[in-house]
Amino acid sequence: MNEGVLYAKKDYNLPKHPEIDVPNLQVIKLMQSFKSKEYVRESFAWMHYYWYLTNDGIEYLRTYLNLPSEIVPATLKKSAKPLGRPMGGPPGGDRPPRGPRFEGGDRPRFGDREGYRGGPPRGAPGEFGDKAGAPAEFQPSFRGSGGRPGFGRGGGGGGYGSGSARPALE
Repeated sequence: MNEGVLYAKKDYNLPKHPEIDVPNLQVIKLMQSFKSKEYVRESFAWMHYYWYLTNDGIEYLRTYLNLPSEIVPATLKKSAKPLGRPMGGPPGGDRPPRGPRFEGGDRPRFGDREGYRGGPPRGAPGEFGDKAGAPAEFQPSFRGSGGRPGFGRGGGGGGYGSGSARPALE
């Protein structure tokens, strides 16, 4: 109840839970029971279970253990703010100074990527210049080796519901 959080390794044969003096299996099964009653919220990562008390679980444990309402889990307590630097921080803090903010509209449009395509700028839409596509007479063929239709993606063979039925080979 003090922490509001419990963990257990997913090892049903572990003789003892690392923090509680009971078998690991009993911890896991108790928390599975609590989860089914929605007293805890469960998450699982890296072969470990993690359980977090819900408000219903806190109320149940208070009544079952006869605890006063002043006792709350550490996950619900407000922590005192650390006495670190305030939100803006001192101007000469531990970070290097930032670059200009470009508020006056003189921000470079594309930064250092101005000419990354390597060639001269292209013309208007529809004009291809030096970087034209395939020639007009190009007719791609996707038949593959042997010229057998129906193999590969979407070919329609293999008895998967589409394409023509082929007789079985003997």
